[in-house]
Amino acid sequence: MTYLAVGLNHRSAPAELLESLTLSADVIPKALAELTAHDCVNEAVVISTCNRTEFYVHAERFHDGFKVCRDALSLLSGVDMERFGDHLYVHHASDAVQHLFNVTAGLDSVVLGEHEILGQVRNSWDTARSEGTARALLNPLFEHAVSAGRKVRTDTAIGQRTVSLAHSAVELAEDRLSNLVDKRVLVVGTGEVGASVADALVRRGVGELAVCNRTFETADALAQRVGGTAYHFGELASLIAQADVVITATGAAGFVVEAEMFPVRDDRVLVMDLAVPRDVSPNVMTLEWIDLLVLADLQAFANANISERQVAAEAARRLLDDEMERYRRTITTAEVEPLLASLYRSAEADRQHELDRMHKHHDLTEEQWAAVDAATKAIVVKLLHAPSSSVRRAAGTHRGDRLAESIRELFDLS
Repeated sequence: MTYLAVGLNHRSAPAELLESLTLSADVIPKALAELTAHDCVNEAVVISTCNRTEFYVHAERFHDGFKVCRDALSLLSGVDMERFGDHLYVHHASDAVQHLFNVTAGLDSVVLGEHEILGQVRNSWDTARSEGTARALLNPLFEHAVSAGRKVRTDTAIGQRTVSLAHSAVELAEDRLSNLVDKRVLVVGTGEVGASVADALVRRGVGELAVCNRTFETADALAQRVGGTAYHFGELASLIAQADVVITATGAAGFVVEAEMFPVRDDRVLVMDLAVPRDVSPNVMTLEWIDLLVLADLQAFANANISERQVAAEAARRLLDDEMERYRRTITTAEVEPLLASLYRSAEADRQHELDRMHKHHDLTEEQWAAVDAATKAIVVKLLHAPSSSVRRAAGTHRGDRLAESIRELFDLS
């Protein structure tokens, strides 16, 4: 049995492909059910954000687990696996654990050290728990990963010197427009990114903030919290016509902003598309008075002065190394010790069986039987000491997985 992390992110796949493989929130429960419907997958967690889609599974066998993840991604996204197969990465055993720790700490993000991913991982784990696909095997892993992510934020400078996707967007808008105090800004979408953008805009003193969403109630709740004004989705075109800045971050499957929504203007309009898949149709780029920025532009801006964050990231990696070692010890207790207990129980049962058989054919004194009992116990302990020590030392690594599986197979342990 082993952990697998199978997926794609902003580094392994082109943006257009990554967009087509993003799974919406309402598809995640179906994905979890599809993954765990196979006998070789025990538990599963799915993380799908604007920059990554990843399946974390506890599988009986590496190759079967990988195939289940690959096939499920193709089925759920509707994208032929031939299109994305070469862009998939797979991490196994301790490498999968390390990858999750890096993701949760923001070390694998578009913006190095961004903090929104921590909440996204936690929410993905919560969904898996509510669907019953994260239990005794994955719950300890994700609990430790989330805890390590929090520790990175509080114990290293990366939590003080980094910005989120939303903060980068607002800073980039300020960089382009000098200031936002006299600007009319429209935020389309009230999910995690949209809400973070609205918060950041208010902190920067935006002149007028409009919030628009398909569900008016969520737009109204956000607007009341940040001091903006909520609008119905049917008013989108008129809102766009009046805005100086349009920032989109919906979870829509298709384009929600088209070129015909922008009337001809003498001044320029800044449009920022933070969504995956994209909210803004490419035909908007043909309008001369529109400045359209997408996630790649945001990444370039956020990482322009990255040296300080890279220093902080090294401290974060050292901290994660310590957390990995702590987790390895946890795994030793959670997975290896029950296996070794089963091994010793099996050996003890065999020893007792042989002693019972000897009682029928040998007439020994009570003292002699006690000596035989002690000697056979010592032999069992000595024989099992070396394999037990080896699997304990290697727990949480590829070698540990192989040794544990060998013990299960050689000694016929369930």
